[in-house]
Amino acid sequence: MSEERELLRETVAALVTKHANPAAVRAAIESDRGYDESLWKLLCEQVGAAALVIPEELGGAGGELADAATVLQELGRGLVPSPLLGTTLAELALLSADEPDAETLEALASGESIGALVLDPDHVVNGDIADVVVAASGGKLSRWTRFSAEPVVTMDPTRRLAKVQAEESADLGADPGIADTAAILLAAEQIGAAERCLELTVEYTKSRVQFGRPIGSFQALKHRMADLYVKVAAAKAVVDEACNDPTPTNAATARLAASETLSTVTAEGIQLHGGIAITWEHDMHLYFKRAHGSTHLLETPRELLRRLEAEVLPGAP
Repeated sequence: MSEERELLRETVAALVTKHANPAAVRAAIESDRGYDESLWKLLCEQVGAAALVIPEELGGAGGELADAATVLQELGRGLVPSPLLGTTLAELALLSADEPDAETLEALASGESIGALVLDPDHVVNGDIADVVVAASGGKLSRWTRFSAEPVVTMDPTRRLAKVQAEESADLGADPGIADTAAILLAAEQIGAAERCLELTVEYTKSRVQFGRPIGSFQALKHRMADLYVKVAAAKAVVDEACNDPTPTNAATARLAASETLSTVTAEGIQLHGGIAITWEHDMHLYFKRAHGSTHLLETPRELLRRLEAEVLPGAP
């Protein structure tokens, strides 16, 4: 990671630590818009989080996909409810047009407007709060200039979804593969959550005493947590590769690795925490719900495996 990107990560991490503790996350979940608007303003003004992928000539920071992934990874660590994922994807979709809408991009970059990308109209991230909606379907992109949105019930309370229907739309051009970009950014967010979930589990096993000693000192649990550490580190390397080389294959591999890793780490975390993990007061159940919700947000692991199998074995059923 470059010095500039590490500084970006540290800055976001500091904001999350200061403004998005567990109590703040729960307050954001219960708010009207589903996220902390003051924190969103700080992320946009102090970090330029919503401007990272927009070229400088269009009022952005001129960053790379890996920069946006770095911010999302830190937000994922704290399960921070945020409109960044949908907004970034909407920006990237708009930028693929022959003549990008500079005024709309400027509003998104400043955080004044919220964006959403429609891949599945029944489950749209930011769908109920979006000002700018772009859809990808049949190899084409379109901007929904008029639309209706209805919130849907989700398992993961930290990420609101909505059913969105187009009423008027305008073609933007060919889809450059925005679903693959979405997969990479979501994978980065998942890795951040997996890292923090493992940290919480290790911390708990150091403090939970059974039979006169911390349970983390038992050899069997040491082995389990070591295996989890290796799994997280390996998945993170795969996601980093996808960020730097965002090919369709790398995107699918990153999503598969991140989804399976977060699901495994949260399941182990629930078990190692015992009954406290499923209480509302503890964070662990929120990580478990995030894992389940994120796994099914885009292509499922089974669908990803089929796609990768088709690439390796052309003609396979």
